[in-house]
Amino acid sequence: MTARLAALTGATGFLGQRLTLALGARGWRVRALVRRPADEAMLQRQGAEAVLGDLADEASLRSLTHGAEAVVHCAGLIKARDRTAFMAVNRDGAARVAAASAGRLLLVSSLAAREPSLSDYAASKQAGEAAAREVAGGRLAVIRPPVIYGPGDRETLALFRLAGRWPLAPVPADADARLALAHADDVAEAIVAVLDRPSLCGVYAVGGDRPAGYGWREIIAAAGAAMNRSPRVAPVPDWAVSAAAAISEQVGALGGGAPIFTRGKAREMLHADWSVKPDELVPGGPTARFGLEAGFADAVKWYRAAGWL
Repeated sequence: MTARLAALTGATGFLGQRLTLALGARGWRVRALVRRPADEAMLQRQGAEAVLGDLADEASLRSLTHGAEAVVHCAGLIKARDRTAFMAVNRDGAARVAAASAGRLLLVSSLAAREPSLSDYAASKQAGEAAAREVAGGRLAVIRPPVIYGPGDRETLALFRLAGRWPLAPVPADADARLALAHADDVAEAIVAVLDRPSLCGVYAVGGDRPAGYGWREIIAAAGAAMNRSPRVAPVPDWAVSAAAAISEQVGALGGGAPIFTRGKAREMLHADWSVKPDELVPGGPTARFGLEAGFADAVKWYRAAGWL
């Protein structure tokens, strides 16, 4: 029996690599879009086929999706210089992938899409959902992960460096704020679970082991435990978080780069409710394998083996 073919964008990214493995484990054959010939070897080691191109190359997207039973659009920007750059990839790229596909389309968005007024990133993720829906209609399912962590993630690496090196960990001051987090493998399993059920064509969130979310103190305590440390929490007022983000933007502009910590990201951090409600979850979806402490320990183990910590 021929394995089902899934076309995948973003396969070389942090989540995409875990998703490639999860798809293979569930009996899917993966064909992935890559921008560099050097990435082909990595995908081949994972048992995947590679198509060279990018989200702006319509011919490559047609080659990617040809004959695929389903398309998973996982590629996207998490940092960019401005809204235009975010939209060019997160909105327009989603529209092109939808136009190139003929069958089921699963768009990996973000929980930030619930609050598009907070940041250019959040606005672009919601715009990507709308653009894909306009083209794909009932063929579309959307997955909104929360903060994702795990082996290979460079963005949450800073959290563990902070918890491991400093006696005080600055966090937003709102003690009632709640933040859902999910290990990358649990997000990948949720994506494959939706892919395996063609009747699911709505918008679904991933909540990790505790969809109701964690407080900042709990998150820092878990990160400290993974690093064999016990940092104290230093609550930082909202204005100071916003000021630090503005300075980060200026430093990034001087260096010609796109910093991850921007005023938009600060507004996301200061938003009080990043929990996931029961009616947002994938109905009958998989149970998370990783609790926060076990998941953080798994990430730190990988970072140390890779020489990142």
